[in-house]
Amino acid sequence: MTELTGTGVWSSQLRYGDSAAAADAAAELGALGYTALWVPDVGGDLFAAVDNLLAATQGVTVATGILNLWMHEPEETARRHAASTAANGPRFLVGIGVSHAPLIDRTAAGRYERPLAQMRSYLDALDAAEPPLARHDRVLAALGPKMLELARSRAAGVHPYLVTPDHTAVARAAGGADALVAPEQALVLDTDPTTARATARVHLATYLGLPNYVNNWRRFGFDDDDVANGGSDRLVDALVAWGDEAALAARVQAHRDAGADHVCIQVLSADPRAFPREVWRTLAPVLC
Repeated sequence: MTELTGTGVWSSQLRYGDSAAAADAAAELGALGYTALWVPDVGGDLFAAVDNLLAATQGVTVATGILNLWMHEPEETARRHAASTAANGPRFLVGIGVSHAPLIDRTAAGRYERPLAQMRSYLDALDAAEPPLARHDRVLAALGPKMLELARSRAAGVHPYLVTPDHTAVARAAGGADALVAPEQALVLDTDPTTARATARVHLATYLGLPNYVNNWRRFGFDDDDVANGGSDRLVDALVAWGDEAALAARVQAHRDAGADHVCIQVLSADPRAFPREVWRTLAPVLC
């Protein structure tokens, strides 16, 4: 993997939207100066989506944020990474995560168990694969202390999602000076607090019911009142930056000041299925 710096874009549209539109948007994002494209994984052919973005870009890293380890055999992951690298150069960064019990247990009750041990086993299998998926080509979706510790010894770094700059500082301390710290930051380009927070709450609705995230927020001083009833203004404002270009740039800079090497932005809008290309364009001069 080449060194990852600058600002990236985290986008479900690039993963699950029309593939031709995603390729066109990816090419423009690279031209605008964004250094990486991050895509989620909640089912479907992840590697085809990654290859689509790699083929559409030059010099841009394509990363999984995250590859759901319950949905992909490690041998397949290593093999597809090697094939993508051979075709497109060393631009595919594999972010790996343990996902969430409500999603994994939906089709097989009780399957989600011992997530830290599952991650260790998955990394062992990536090391043993032929060819292996090297440590420098993978990062972990690490929130809590144990997963952050595992990332320090078994991955290039971490890709924390739905975190504050305070968490970024903890991730930097846990990983050490050489680790890649690449948090995601959700943004709403809207200066009206009522409409901006409404957009943020639509985005946060699912996450407020996921223990992995809620437990992490509690580590940073949030409580039951903050996660109730759609989330308190305090929690919403901490997780989703809103305002004008300067306000959004300031939040991204706060992550950098806390130790982030790279920040990937997730632009939120009233239509979560639409490519927010105008906002990406507007923010590029202040973020790239």
